[in-house]
Amino acid sequence: MRRIQSVPLVVLLLALMGCQLGAPQAGPPATLVAPSTDSSVRELVILYTNDEHGWMEANSRSGGAAGMVERWRSEEGYVEDGPYLILSGGDMWIGPAISTWYDGESMVEVMNAMNYDAAAMGNHEFDLGIQVLRDRLAQAEFPFLSANIRSKGIDETTSHLAIPSIVHEVSGVRVGLIGLTTTATPRVTMPRVIAGLEFVPYQDVLPDAVSRVKAEGADVLVVLAHVCAEELRELAPLAASLGVTVMGGGHCHQPYTEIVNGVAVIVGGGYLTHYVRVDLAVDVATGAVLSVTSQLRPNPPGAADPEVGAVIDHWRVKADEALNTIIGYLNRPIQRHSDAMFNLVTDAWLEAYPAADVAITNRGGFRQDLPAGPVTLASVVAVLPFDNVLYDIEITGAQLVESLNCSTCGAVVGGMTALGRYVLDDGRPVDPTTHYRVLVNDFNYEGGNGFRFAQYDPAAYNTAVDWRQPVIDWILARRTGPDDPLDNYLDTSARQ
Repeated sequence: MRRIQSVPLVVLLLALMGCQLGAPQAGPPATLVAPSTDSSVRELVILYTNDEHGWMEANSRSGGAAGMVERWRSEEGYVEDGPYLILSGGDMWIGPAISTWYDGESMVEVMNAMNYDAAAMGNHEFDLGIQVLRDRLAQAEFPFLSANIRSKGIDETTSHLAIPSIVHEVSGVRVGLIGLTTTATPRVTMPRVIAGLEFVPYQDVLPDAVSRVKAEGADVLVVLAHVCAEELRELAPLAASLGVTVMGGGHCHQPYTEIVNGVAVIVGGGYLTHYVRVDLAVDVATGAVLSVTSQLRPNPPGAADPEVGAVIDHWRVKADEALNTIIGYLNRPIQRHSDAMFNLVTDAWLEAYPAADVAITNRGGFRQDLPAGPVTLASVVAVLPFDNVLYDIEITGAQLVESLNCSTCGAVVGGMTALGRYVLDDGRPVDPTTHYRVLVNDFNYEGGNGFRFAQYDPAAYNTAVDWRQPVIDWILARRTGPDDPLDNYLDTSARQ
């Protein structure tokens, strides 16, 4: 078993809601080489993923978790006692129902079976609340790392939910692993979950974090950052000056490998469709990193590791028993960021709660397409994986228009059109001084994505209605099937 030395814990508290992968291709390796002057050279191989988001199962574009491990064994020569370090850039379990419905327990079990050594703390790790996060921390056989989350007014990181860094020994190489969490977390996370926390700029914490792992004898410095590649590029000069060799990113899901100021900046895309392999040669006598090569690799469908596959099969059976109830039928998929999807959800809310005039939600809450064929409870959970409820608020027409025009909010609207003019579905123009009843989810009500609903209506009514339930009821009420599919009932018109 590999030896892990924990750097002195510095406490923190933390939590919720955030980007999509296109079609990345494996690219040429990014390489940095220095001459070898000593025979005491050790090889180290990092296998890196990020934004797994619960996509453990194989599909048409990915071999999933079991396929990934089998590919590591067959293509990368991976063996459990070899010079391999398996790392994640965070955002591990919010996604398909097989993961989300079980509060990420299934995905952490899968990642344990995949032998992950450490993961960055992503913003989505908090989506299901602090207690769920504690449960996942207790379950995980690998640490969650973050050095830049602190309690407000306290100089030190003050959370028992993550540790800033560790030193992990692999085949005689002592690797200092430092975690970072995106500073965008307060904007995309349920405000009440992270109340009292601040997300410190990366450059303010990295020097101290590096000093700690160096004091613990680290030969190689690796940053696991749930941070977009562009931000890591900006951080690279400082990282290089501190001796960091690799910075793994995440959050924005863009696949990326490049040597920047002598630092390998890597992002594996997301959803286990790709990973990055990093090869390092380290002179353990001097601590010098002699060469670094990084390359994005695909994880197409194919052979599967039987041990990891058995874990996934177990959870598939459980998920089918709980969520495979068919509620409707689609001839064609509904894209997650389509007008049809937006209108389906907001119209369903208004049908279930007719006292409201308008429904508003945010684009980021829609996480997957609704696939063609039978529509199940699992399908709806996958589209709307967060545990939100609906609020009934009262705001003026001027505040309504301001909310729809918020540059950071990504507003989606039902019950009206905002195409050039603001008109309710019944034909009434939105009047700036008139008060309207609006349905919003609790994340947006509390200020998520920059909405100001709580300021407009501090005494809003919490309906306690799960935001998925009206959607499920709306689909059931259409009684659709292959001869009369849900497609026939969709409104595909743009509203803003």
